[in-house]
Amino acid sequence: MVREPDGDYRHITPAGELAYAERFRNVGDFRDGIAVVQGEDGRSTHIDRDGGRVHGRWFLDLDVFHKGFARARDDDGWMHIDIAGNPRYTRRFAAVEPFYNGQARVERFDGGLEVIDETGVSLIELRPALRSEFAALSADMVGFWRTQTIATSVELGLFEALPGSVEDISARCRLRPDRTRRLLRALGELSLVSYKGESWHRTPRGEYLRTEHPLTLAGAAQEYGRFSTQLWESLPQALGNQKEWVAPDIFGQVARNEARREAHHRMLLSYARHDYVDVPEALRLRGSERVIDAGGGLGALAESLIEQYPKLHVILLDRPEVIEQARERSPKRDRIEWQPGDLFQYWGVEADAVILCRILHDWNDTDALRILRRAREVLSPSGQLFVVEMLLPEAGVAGSLCDLHLLMMTGGQERTATEYEALLNQAGFTLCEVRRMAALPAILVGEAR
Repeated sequence: MVREPDGDYRHITPAGELAYAERFRNVGDFRDGIAVVQGEDGRSTHIDRDGGRVHGRWFLDLDVFHKGFARARDDDGWMHIDIAGNPRYTRRFAAVEPFYNGQARVERFDGGLEVIDETGVSLIELRPALRSEFAALSADMVGFWRTQTIATSVELGLFEALPGSVEDISARCRLRPDRTRRLLRALGELSLVSYKGESWHRTPRGEYLRTEHPLTLAGAAQEYGRFSTQLWESLPQALGNQKEWVAPDIFGQVARNEARREAHHRMLLSYARHDYVDVPEALRLRGSERVIDAGGGLGALAESLIEQYPKLHVILLDRPEVIEQARERSPKRDRIEWQPGDLFQYWGVEADAVILCRILHDWNDTDALRILRRAREVLSPSGQLFVVEMLLPEAGVAGSLCDLHLLMMTGGQERTATEYEALLNQAGFTLCEVRRMAALPAILVGEAR
């Protein structure tokens, strides 16, 4: 293997020639003609000596094949895969060893050790669980303790009152000193504050709860602690086979409440700034296109696009009240074309490309298809569509709690790449590529037919 000047790796032949043209973030040694390589998004797959994909599946972590099986890790944990890249069983573990004589030692998530056969069946327990599942379940059920503690602290302005002594903080927040101490200790258990000498201070994690932090989650604390909690109470009705439950109009509710609107979109802005850092480069635009950022919120992505592609013409389409709020705060307001509108109505502009960044997950399939068809209307054949979303695994359960959250907030849903491909096909797009990134979202690249 050789490392290029830019840090990427490739394999060379015994004669010193490149074995293939593609570059990888890292490569491993060949064993029986197969090696592990790591892509730019941090995921790994197997290649043959010519650089061809052995099975074409990518994993969070991966090992070479041993006796026909390889250790692999997906979003749910470690398992063994066969030469076709298929998991040998449905179970996932905290750690697995290679198979020897048809058996492998594995560590469960509760700390217990087992020996399993090649189908994942437990043959013997080597160590009992180190963690009580009873205690773990109990901890899960009182998760609202954390949510309410954080939301209340934000509402009281406690993080702005730090650093200070208990007496100082009590006076600034108008609280009882004895109960202020109890609240601070609870925040300490959550690693949000720390105690030094006679003073309490924000931790690096707690800094995100300052309202003036560039990535503040103060609005998120209020959204989850006050509004989301109420909506989750109707989960039984949402899951039932009766038809009386209707998904809330959260966007309408936010639009009618000025204080909530400010906090809600500031929350979305923080998530966008954090999650979309690598998106502009990963789009691989020419740099001179007319691009619609549909549902672009307060403009975090639009601003990043302009920084990455100075000659890009960016049109931000969103609800009128969001456009008004975004235009007032955007430092690049003169570089962005602001387009008030409704995602479900004709957009009134044309473009070379459309970006839907964490938009479709807010809607059920029927409404998501309506949005995609509006996007198709503004594009000529061969126009590009970029759908930026967190993808559910084709097999596995990672992201499923977020999926339930979307159901309760908007009636929307998270989806697999296969499910998005079906929607794109119905709307007149061909899915050309799925670009996975090291961060949360992936990019589905579609072309208008």
